[in-house]
Amino acid sequence: MFVVVSTPEMIKQILVTDFSNFTNRTKPNLVSKPMLDSILCLRDDRWKYVRSILTPAFSDIKLKEVTPLINQACDVLLCNLKVYADSGKAFDIQRCYNCFTLDVVGSVAFGTEVDSQKNPDDPFVKNCRTFFEMSLFKPLLLLILSFPFIMIPLLRILPNKKQKELNGFFIQTIKNAIAFRQQQDAAQVLNDEIHLLRSLRVLSLNFDKVKIKLVAAEVFWAKDGIYKQSVMVSLCCIRPRRRDFLQWMLDSRPSSDSLAAGCFDVTNASAAPGQNEASLAGRAPSEKVQQMLTEDEIAGQAFLFLIAGYETTTSTLSFATYLLATNPECQERVLQEVDDFSAKHMVPDYQNVQELPYLDMVIAETLRMYPPAFRFTREAAKDSLVLGQHIPAGAVIEVAVGHLHHNPEFWPEPEKFIPERFTEEARKEQHPFAYLPFGAGPRGCIGMKMGLLETKITLLRILQKFQFKTCPETEIPLQLKSKATLGPKNGVYIMLESRQKKNTHPEASWDQTLY
Repeated sequence: MFVVVSTPEMIKQILVTDFSNFTNRTKPNLVSKPMLDSILCLRDDRWKYVRSILTPAFSDIKLKEVTPLINQACDVLLCNLKVYADSGKAFDIQRCYNCFTLDVVGSVAFGTEVDSQKNPDDPFVKNCRTFFEMSLFKPLLLLILSFPFIMIPLLRILPNKKQKELNGFFIQTIKNAIAFRQQQDAAQVLNDEIHLLRSLRVLSLNFDKVKIKLVAAEVFWAKDGIYKQSVMVSLCCIRPRRRDFLQWMLDSRPSSDSLAAGCFDVTNASAAPGQNEASLAGRAPSEKVQQMLTEDEIAGQAFLFLIAGYETTTSTLSFATYLLATNPECQERVLQEVDDFSAKHMVPDYQNVQELPYLDMVIAETLRMYPPAFRFTREAAKDSLVLGQHIPAGAVIEVAVGHLHHNPEFWPEPEKFIPERFTEEARKEQHPFAYLPFGAGPRGCIGMKMGLLETKITLLRILQKFQFKTCPETEIPLQLKSKATLGPKNGVYIMLESRQKKNTHPEASWDQTLY
């Protein structure tokens, strides 16, 4: 059974009040690793545990640490946009946003630094683009929709060489990054364990953002119970640990000493180890969950970061650009706010970008008009009543966000771009479940703050230098595509005009420490 809901009260009961009965998303049919191991697809206790492990990675403290990585990617984006501004020609800015968001995802989730616009042949870039360009042939899609019980099992066993190659590439990329960082940690531990230095000379240099240390030392070490003496001379390149999503997941894994239990009691996480072991002894296997994130699950979360962070942020930036270009009076107000901000702050960071209330309103209204995640699903675990409507066990509930956001009962003149809908006063009058660009409840989008931060910093950095202009090539109104997410069908063609900045601080280079 398939049920579509778009009334705020029903949505609230499903996502919050009766969440224990609607915890899971629809069972994935044609999904394979690494996506299968992401929190998007995990179910029940395993989802709860992995979600609890990942939630601190999106805390305010962690987002402060990742802001320099976003700013670095913005530096590259601005250099690429300057070429178009200087040319005076129309161009598809969505292509630039595609490259930018790919660079952010590569840096934050995969620990891979690329300029995807200048290096389109980089293996990471090529495989990401291939993944997003892959789609089923329309006749095959029609067969799946018409005969799902026949076609889905058949497609599971049919070979898909290209998909397997892509999945293997992403899994191996993550595992290589994990292995490299573990080697770095092991090397650091080894250095710390050298307990006797008879003489030491250290030369420290800063070269190309890498700290170079030349160490000449005479040391003792023990082997087979016999102390031996040796002279060690090493040239070691020591990089500070990256503060990114991948590192946070690795840091969340327990030390080897704590892995002996092999499982973890989700409902009693704070209990002492002995208490946990005693309580687990009498529990059924279904009540035990694996204690640490597996490498496959780490790869799954990074892969989900790619999917969620690439298309949704690209679409939001593209739609916001289109709306500002076609509503110059709103853009002028944003530009004034940006100039006021620039007069006070040298560079944007997690804290000071909270001082841009009108830009917040612009982004919120963009997400109302064009929510990238325009629908999402939940699955009923057992029979239930939702506002008097019988929902049988196994039924799939689809929340129609796009319809909800354009319902004139909640949003008068829904087709008009009115950022003032999201002033503090106006928000107090809104139904809290009439606006769901990131879902809601315990299974709402875990990366909401990250997505908003990236979008806000990017628009701020662009509007400090340029303003958006429509041109004959600008498609008004935009045609939309709605496959997995909502996005512009034919790109967003605009012109960029350079701005004469006033009362702004000199630009700060982000070729500084990131950690």
